[in-house]
Amino acid sequence: MVSVVHSLQPSSGEAETLSRLCVGLPAAAAVRAAEALALARDAYGDKELGTGEAILQHALGMALIVASLDLDADARIAALLFAANDHVTDCDERLKVGFGDTVAGLVAGLHRLGSLRPLTRAAAGGGPAGEGAAEPRVDVKAQAEILRKMLLAMVDDIRVVMLRLASRVQTLRFLNARPGPLRDEMARESQLIYAPLANRLGIWHVKWELEDLAFRYLEPETYKRIARMLDEKRTEREGFIDQAVARLQAELAASGVRAEIYGRPKHIYSIWNKMRGKDIDFSEVYDVRAVRIIVDEVKDCYTALGIVHHLWQPIHGEFDDYISHPKGNFYRSLHTAVEVEDGRSLEVQIRTREMHEHAELGVAAHWRYKESGKSVKAGGAYEDKISWLRQLLSWRDEIADSAEWVQQFKRAALDDTIYVLTPQDKVIDLPRGATALDFAYRLHTDLGHRCRGAKIDGHMVPLNTALANGQRVEIVTVKSGGPSRDWLNPAQAYLATSRARSKVKQWFAAQDEAELLAQGRSLVTRELQREGQTQSNLDELAVKLGLKSAEALFLAAARGEIGMRAIDTALRGGAEPLPPEPEIQTKKSRAGDSRILVVGVDKLLTQVGTCCKPMPPDAIVGFVTRGKGISIHRVECINFRNMAARNPERVIGAEWGEQSGAVYPVDLVVDAGDRQGLLRDISDVLSREKINVTAVRTQSRGGIAHMSFVVELSEKGILQRVLSLLHEVPGVIRAERR
Repeated sequence: MVSVVHSLQPSSGEAETLSRLCVGLPAAAAVRAAEALALARDAYGDKELGTGEAILQHALGMALIVASLDLDADARIAALLFAANDHVTDCDERLKVGFGDTVAGLVAGLHRLGSLRPLTRAAAGGGPAGEGAAEPRVDVKAQAEILRKMLLAMVDDIRVVMLRLASRVQTLRFLNARPGPLRDEMARESQLIYAPLANRLGIWHVKWELEDLAFRYLEPETYKRIARMLDEKRTEREGFIDQAVARLQAELAASGVRAEIYGRPKHIYSIWNKMRGKDIDFSEVYDVRAVRIIVDEVKDCYTALGIVHHLWQPIHGEFDDYISHPKGNFYRSLHTAVEVEDGRSLEVQIRTREMHEHAELGVAAHWRYKESGKSVKAGGAYEDKISWLRQLLSWRDEIADSAEWVQQFKRAALDDTIYVLTPQDKVIDLPRGATALDFAYRLHTDLGHRCRGAKIDGHMVPLNTALANGQRVEIVTVKSGGPSRDWLNPAQAYLATSRARSKVKQWFAAQDEAELLAQGRSLVTRELQREGQTQSNLDELAVKLGLKSAEALFLAAARGEIGMRAIDTALRGGAEPLPPEPEIQTKKSRAGDSRILVVGVDKLLTQVGTCCKPMPPDAIVGFVTRGKGISIHRVECINFRNMAARNPERVIGAEWGEQSGAVYPVDLVVDAGDRQGLLRDISDVLSREKINVTAVRTQSRGGIAHMSFVVELSEKGILQRVLSLLHEVPGVIRAERR
């Protein structure tokens, strides 16, 4: 190593840093790191970052943090060359030739993440979104969550995010002695975006350092007050911890349990967060005095827990078993708090060495654990991928071939979501493959309806252009108007999200309903004029017909669900004798046929009402007509209810008799998106089920086909199966018995 360092002539300070940076690396990797340092020194010179820190100093500090994370040589070299894109000619090619494709990819990924800096700073500022169409005020926590996802989604290798976190830690360290607005801005951004991201990825010591430094800069007085309280008790606390450790060590050894026990450091931000979250005083924070017990096996964890609870009194409500019930981030440990003889509290964590390594190395740290006091719920698929990434961190040491590890990381890329920007720099998350038109509907339904064009990064593009991460999208609209039917054509790929397609379908459905309302209103008005009843209360008329409102009456009339004769009957209200109601089907039952039995009367002429077409095992009732026997109706039939209200004495009970081989007519109604082959597909279903169709009526309005079928069925079980099969036909919206 010494010969390598001298051959590249670094300064004495750089040589020492390089030696620390290369700890644990093979000799060949150490040579590459020295070459990277030489290139960085030549490229950066005395240039500074916007914070005032020398670029070379930042690169060295960043590389040491990356080494402390135990990342590989490529990541450490990429840290040294983090700013090469801005200072090295033909950077990508030179890095590929000199250091390999992986290093070049990591550096390029860091450069891409740099484009998000204005967004993360704006989110940390918490200001409202700029004025614009359908742009609401920014929800700071929601935007921070989206930005954390975006940071992960914009990289092909998770090490890029780790490098970005290391860079931020180095920046906060440098700003320690440089108070001012820039430091406060960096601290807020770190607290809102980067510390929770480090927490989510389980990079524990990066998380707590970002939190403590940001807290120290933003709340200096509170930080000093808690630090002062810790210092005042430091000697007493250390003596207390030493005594507790010695006592535990002796008791565990006597029980044959081999254990490593030590005092657990408590970070100032964590103490303040607990005081704020639980609204308690410093004296009530149980884990200011804390120890951690590391044992060999899981069974030893519970043995140690028993010994702790035997020595001291457990504090009620302060025990958690994360071994039997791990957290969602795979974190496993036993947590308890006890009260010692003098009344002071002590927190104890117990875990195996494997659990400890997972927690400390970033595999199972407190991911999503009380970020800013509350966890922000993320989507299940996203969390699964985070879990996958964190497992890869733990598997890395078990994979002999580093190339295989790199491939595992690439497989874990979070590639199912993209993140794009509005002109006001609000981040919008969409499924991969979403178009500019999907983006418009994501912002606001009305914006989507009025969308007529789109700009991506300032350039006009077709509405079916698929979006990519980091693009800025602007929607061009008209003052009024609606969507095009072409947008629903899958072949033209205008819409990739089901939400946007649903909004377009709803718009056309509303237009169809408006057309039906107008048509039904015209039919009902014309009938009222013919009957000389134009002053009738339409809502009362609708209720008489078993409908909720006048609008429902208009729709039913337009669809043919309510006939003009039924309206006439309801208008007359029984004031004068009516012709027999309803129409009786022409195929009459033969005398003596036992298909339908009428209670109390034998061998009377009975006929099935065509208005409701009952069939077994429908609940039925009879109505004695004038001269045409008894008409049989379903008990819920609207026509029957109207007739029974006028002439209750003519109502007679009825029930089904033996139905050997009998078939009954049934009305089916089907609404579906109109398309070529729709009627054929529905007919195929009926044909496969051996259903005889005796009448068909179809009508299409606004892309929606309304179809009515009269079919013959022998029993109701067949009907339910047919309706289920019809619902499975592509495009069918409604399929039911009338």
